[in-house]
Amino acid sequence: MKKLYALTFTFLFLLSCDDKDDNIFVPDNNLEVQDFIWKGLNLWYYWQDDVNDLADNRFSSNQEYASYLDNYSNPGSLFDALIHQDDRFSYITDDYNDLLNSQQGVFKTNGVEYGLSYKNNSSNEIFGYVWYILPGTDAEGKNIMRGDIFTGVNGQPLTDTNYIDLLFGTNDTYTLNMADYDSGNFTSNGIDITLTKSDHYTENPIYISKTITLDNQKIGYLMYNSFTAQFDDELNATFGQFKSDGITALVLDLRYNPGGSVNSSANLASMISTQSEDKLFIRLRYNGKLQEIFGSNRTDYHFRNTLDGNVINSLNLNRVYVLTTDRTASASELIINGLDPYIQVIQIGTTTVGKNEASVALFDSDSYQYDDDSLNPNHTWGMQPIISRNENSVGFSDYTDGFDPEIKLMEDIENMGILGDINEPFLARALQEITGAAAKPSPRTGSPVQSFKDSKVIRPSKDNMYIETERLQFR
Repeated sequence: MKKLYALTFTFLFLLSCDDKDDNIFVPDNNLEVQDFIWKGLNLWYYWQDDVNDLADNRFSSNQEYASYLDNYSNPGSLFDALIHQDDRFSYITDDYNDLLNSQQGVFKTNGVEYGLSYKNNSSNEIFGYVWYILPGTDAEGKNIMRGDIFTGVNGQPLTDTNYIDLLFGTNDTYTLNMADYDSGNFTSNGIDITLTKSDHYTENPIYISKTITLDNQKIGYLMYNSFTAQFDDELNATFGQFKSDGITALVLDLRYNPGGSVNSSANLASMISTQSEDKLFIRLRYNGKLQEIFGSNRTDYHFRNTLDGNVINSLNLNRVYVLTTDRTASASELIINGLDPYIQVIQIGTTTVGKNEASVALFDSDSYQYDDDSLNPNHTWGMQPIISRNENSVGFSDYTDGFDPEIKLMEDIENMGILGDINEPFLARALQEITGAAAKPSPRTGSPVQSFKDSKVIRPSKDNMYIETERLQFR
């Protein structure tokens, strides 16, 4: 029985006539996954009001409901049929363990993080360019680094029809065929890099943190690659070091950050800007039935002064410089939107993804949570549907086309630079802005590149912005 579902509202057509405990009708066992999907989306889905087949009065009888579910032998097909046309991000999996791990920064990887882009004047040939190498992985110590280019895998040229199988398929070991780039031409350089993925790698999202002294100014630089709640204490310690160093400006590098925890985003915002705890960072808007039920303690994320009982190390800045690309999404965009009413947010790079929605992981249990004794042991299907949209303290939420930068700059595959180095083009441009060195030439961008896919896209968390389930319990 879905107690949480029954607690919220009652459907006469789903109640058995002789059900003394108000149990909601559950069809045959062969439809239990489909039943979980429909009921979960009917309760939680942001667009529930706009999807006819999710309407509370959609079915006139238990038999009609069961017959509808029986039309979808593949549970994934039912999920797809119920998704609203404006939904770009909801997700379902037949193995929720991958979803749980991914949200904790745990995934399978060989350590190469990269973007994929089309070759010049080609409609299907693509290439990969390396963003960075994860420490403690198979790639670390091998002859591959940021800025390197590959055009093939296992001797096969990469195309937009085979890259999924070649890079994200069942083979954990593959060989990247490297290439050189010159004036629009890709040429094999004869270098092959064989890499092996390992399970359960845990990524520390704090990839680089350092204090730069330039023109008598102390400038903090943080490359932060996902909003992973398990590392919030380490993030706070990083800001403690920034405070100790006496930084007066911060460059926040989110160019490869696809998002993550909403709560972590609120924590980071509080570390950047000191605001009283009654100041709203972000408010979430849910579907009609949930919006009516939820109180402000489940919709509103305020700035905070403590984290797990410890004081948040806030820099009390009045501006922040944020580096972005077209892979910057969700909780990263929350930082821009949530801070904007309070401090100056200077965005450098390219337009962000435009994900202003949040999701939650749902499982087949009475509470839709994983750690429920009633978790169905018969399957491992789980889903991550969009359940809300966010707005900042002045009510702004309309950024589905992404945030446009004040200072436009694209990455250059001929000059990727070294991350954290003051001459790396994105960081160099931010430092120019901070120090006022306007007379210096802007970093060269001779071969600009944008990715249409990347190494993170196959992970269940990918560009999801998720809400911790304890905020969503009905009390």
